[in-house]
Amino acid sequence: MARFYVTTPIYYVNAVPHVGHAYTTTAADVLRRWHSLNGQAGFLLTGTDEHGQKVLEAANARGLSPRAHVDELSEPFKALLPVLDIEATDFIRTTERRHTEVVQAVLTWLKERGDLYTADYEGWYSTSSERFWTEKDLVDGKCPESGTAVEWITEKNWFFKMSKYADRLRAWIDEHPDFIRPESRRNEVLGYLRKEVGDLCISRPKSRMAWGIEFPFDPEYVVYVWFDALLNYITARGYHPDPAHRAADFSESWPADLQLVGKDILTTHAVYWSTMLFALGLEPARCLFAHGWWTVEGNKMSKSVGNVVDPHLLVESYGVDAVRYFLMREIAFGSDGDFSHQAFLLRYNADLANDLGNLAHRALTMTRKWLGSQTPALDAPTEGDAALEALAATTLAEVSRHYDDHQPSKALEALWVLVSAGNKYIDTQQPWALNREGRSERLAGVMRRCLEVCRIAAALLAPVCPGKAQELAEKLGQTGVSLDRCGTLDGLVAGTPVEPGQPLFPRLQELPAAVTAALGALAPAEAAPTPAPKKKKKKSKSKAPLPEGTIGIEDFGKVQLRAGRVLAAEAHPKADRLLVLSVDVGEERPRSIVAGIASRYRPDELVGRTVVVVANLAPARLRGITSEGMVLAAGAKEVLGLVSPEGDVPPGTVIR
Repeated sequence: MARFYVTTPIYYVNAVPHVGHAYTTTAADVLRRWHSLNGQAGFLLTGTDEHGQKVLEAANARGLSPRAHVDELSEPFKALLPVLDIEATDFIRTTERRHTEVVQAVLTWLKERGDLYTADYEGWYSTSSERFWTEKDLVDGKCPESGTAVEWITEKNWFFKMSKYADRLRAWIDEHPDFIRPESRRNEVLGYLRKEVGDLCISRPKSRMAWGIEFPFDPEYVVYVWFDALLNYITARGYHPDPAHRAADFSESWPADLQLVGKDILTTHAVYWSTMLFALGLEPARCLFAHGWWTVEGNKMSKSVGNVVDPHLLVESYGVDAVRYFLMREIAFGSDGDFSHQAFLLRYNADLANDLGNLAHRALTMTRKWLGSQTPALDAPTEGDAALEALAATTLAEVSRHYDDHQPSKALEALWVLVSAGNKYIDTQQPWALNREGRSERLAGVMRRCLEVCRIAAALLAPVCPGKAQELAEKLGQTGVSLDRCGTLDGLVAGTPVEPGQPLFPRLQELPAAVTAALGALAPAEAAPTPAPKKKKKKSKSKAPLPEGTIGIEDFGKVQLRAGRVLAAEAHPKADRLLVLSVDVGEERPRSIVAGIASRYRPDELVGRTVVVVANLAPARLRGITSEGMVLAAGAKEVLGLVSPEGDVPPGTVIR
């Protein structure tokens, strides 16, 4: 069986995980799931980097031993995986024996082959980056990576002959254009390699920094954290420099198919790691992909500022599948992005609630209402049906291409073209009219194709939203998701029971309370708004008073009535007499309208119905949910029926 091996960087244990860690590991899990869905044996490696000076300093600041510190802080990274529904195949810690023993064996092996040597070294050392810099590397006299102060250090150290493999690395990058992605990062590494590549200092004297893996042949030194940590990608797969001690299947595991790293650690992976692999007689990974950074509300994430986004808060507030969707959809993989809760709310409601959730709810509820809750048979296709079928085939090809290209955001964008087309297909085919006219065969064919679009959406969304994809598949009477027949609208079995159940992604009217509280703790006090200057009222000509109980045409003209089509309906969670409707009134997005009509209508009776909406009514909060308009109904104390225009009136049509 073919395999797909993907790695995340191993995370430094100097703080608890934040949304940046969640982003990288989720991306790795999404791509692993996609390849598993395609029949490949997926393997995802992640873990924690637990040696080095920054870890030692963090432990000292807490009054703990380094071991106690890393044991405590490694656990949150491991515990976050199930919270984000990430199925890591292996979680490695660099303090584990399986890693430290192989690192020492590698050092001995390289020394015996003349790739290690000792020399006196002096240079500018950055504690924050844990590396030496030359004078020309410094920026304004400071570390070019962190911008922090450097100190001049003179000491004897062990060196790896990195320069010996520099030409081979340059040739490798030229011969393998997809090795470093995206293209801008590849050019960045080539620019670095145009300069003279020196040898790499790979030791730290214990007298200065004792927390690390001890050199097996020189106990006065510990291994430089980057040389130690990078080896995790092969130690976890059973590598040993002596083939007699190497895992039998290691050759099937390496080279990795994809290594995901943040753009800040690209050089260490592209240059240090690749030359280390060459020295060991191994090839680099097939693709080294450097993704971008997340800012928060336009600002860099910072513990001191307090704007670090907690993945646990996100999952508790929005649900794990919504979090995974936002992280994968919001920015193209490789670019920088900004996280904001308002952007999350907009993306959630627009994509998940209004598009996919609405499509599934309409298709399933109308099938239950008019076709006995069973998957109907297809009818002879019309021109519109053929266009939808062709789009399904195109969507599968496009989504596959983008997933294979490590671009989950583009894969989701391509999938949503089909989802949007499914909603438009319902609006165009008007199954409510087909039902009213008694055209049962055509109604069955239309609803079958809507359900088929939902089936395809569930399968292609499964790598990103595994829980909701499975839930949608089960609503369709499927045991699970599969790519089989995802390029055609003929994958369901007629007669299979379907069940709408609860909405897949209930619309969020406002930010969750926990999020609001967290934002409130960060937000500075806002200054009171400056009142606008009062305008002088113009004197109007006197008019004859209106009879009591009447209004003038000017007053009536202020009321804007529009035709609206009910896209989805559900019971209000806090009021039995209220329903919450999603109504298309011809605007960019549907409106949420709370209506006191539960005594007269069930939610599924309203989907597809055309109603009259008071479109310019000020939004109001009704039992905790914002209502963005009012639907007109007949009856005073008791609802007798909704007011509806006669005939096929498009949403947004002015009513007067």
